[in-house]
Amino acid sequence: MISLGNTLLSDDIKEESFVCDLQKCKGACCVEGDLGAPLLFDELDEIEEVIPKVKKYLKPEAIEVLERDGGYLLDDEGDFSTTTINGRECAFAFYDEQRILKCSIEQAWKNGETDFQKPISCHLYPIRVTKAGDMEALNYDRWKICSPACDLGKELKVPVYKFLKGALVRKYGEAWYAELCQLIEK
Repeated sequence: MISLGNTLLSDDIKEESFVCDLQKCKGACCVEGDLGAPLLFDELDEIEEVIPKVKKYLKPEAIEVLERDGGYLLDDEGDFSTTTINGRECAFAFYDEQRILKCSIEQAWKNGETDFQKPISCHLYPIRVTKAGDMEALNYDRWKICSPACDLGKELKVPVYKFLKGALVRKYGEAWYAELCQLIEK
């Protein structure tokens, strides 16, 4: 366990390897599971504001769901997540020319159409963050659909924390990430 500021990180974050391999998984994380992407309360307004900007990437069924239900929902446990199509595919997902599911929010961000990159839970994956009192616990989430990412990470020798540098800096800042690297690499 690594303790850094108000975060506790599982050792898997330094010991396990991971590099998304979209050619193999085809973006399955955007369609698998019980709910859409977990959302922070602070992201709800941004999710609603980005809907008009991402419609051009989405199929009619996704637009219909977003217009009818909005960009997020509140589950039975009091947590927010992105709206889904028929309880599966994230309503913000779209297929590219290679039939790979991608995030319309991130695509709009890459094209300079929004300042919101994508939900932080998506950006941080395969790390899941949970609250533990005043602390945040960062745990590596193992999911069978990500086995190609684990294989590619091992092949390229990229630990989870290095693969997720951009997301970790976005969430916790440059100084926090530099300190994490010092703790791990000493």
